[in-house]
Amino acid sequence: MAAADKQQIVELLPRLRAFARSLAPSWDQADDLVQQTVEKGLANLSGFTPGTRLDSWLFRIMRNTWVDHHRATRNVVPIEDAEAAQSLIGEDGRQVTEARLELARVRAAMDDLPQEYRTVLMLVCVEGMRYREAAEALELPAGTIMSRLSRARLALAQSLEVAPVETRSKGEAR
Repeated sequence: MAAADKQQIVELLPRLRAFARSLAPSWDQADDLVQQTVEKGLANLSGFTPGTRLDSWLFRIMRNTWVDHHRATRNVVPIEDAEAAQSLIGEDGRQVTEARLELARVRAAMDDLPQEYRTVLMLVCVEGMRYREAAEALELPAGTIMSRLSRARLALAQSLEVAPVETRSKGEAR
């Protein structure tokens, strides 16, 4: 793998971490999952097809790693994340507090979603993947991705007590 390819992996770390957090119940577990994913990716570079999306390939490795880990440790109890407070110099404390409360509310609502919904929601809505890209990353049919995404959006809207966001018409491909 060329140095440029390794740099791409480094640039993907924030996205990998965000996706890992959609799978794992704590930041510590998410960080471990990112490390395992990168290690497996680097060790299995022969499995990467040049010209394809590196992010999709790594997301698939991450999901499979998480599923394997989850199957091996079915009795794991989620641990709440204890993130260090960040400096608030120059910030409006009320706005920061409101934003953090809203983020915590959304995170809790997402954590309540079934994992298969949460995973699709993260890939399509947060990562901006197209349906077929998410389908390839998760090794699922595109129709399953669309169905899970629709159900995830509705469940999240109900949980947050907001009107669901209008989705694309059935004829419009993503």
